[in-house]
Amino acid sequence: MEKTITIKWIKSVIGRIDVQKKTIRSLGFKRLHQTLTLPDRPEIRGMINRVIHLLEVNPSTPRPEGQGSLRVDPEGRFLTPPSKTGVGATERVKE
Repeated sequence: MEKTITIKWIKSVIGRIDVQKKTIRSLGFKRLHQTLTLPDRPEIRGMINRVIHLLEVNPSTPRPEGQGSLRVDPEGRFLTPPSKTGVGATERVKE
């Protein structure tokens, strides 16, 4: 059985750049608050990473760390990649 990842579109693309709008459509979304279950493949994860700020992601079968996995905080939410200073999204929020 192929690994899957469940994603929900939670923020609008109004005012976003065209690349982000096209990525949302390429993932298969038709309307806001729609939920999709997609195969857990590197190309899908790459598209998700491009618009992670517009999505809610729940891995059906999470990958082990270091195998192209997305960063997850202790509450199970996916995080954006760390900034150049090395401070991740949760550290900036807590300060």
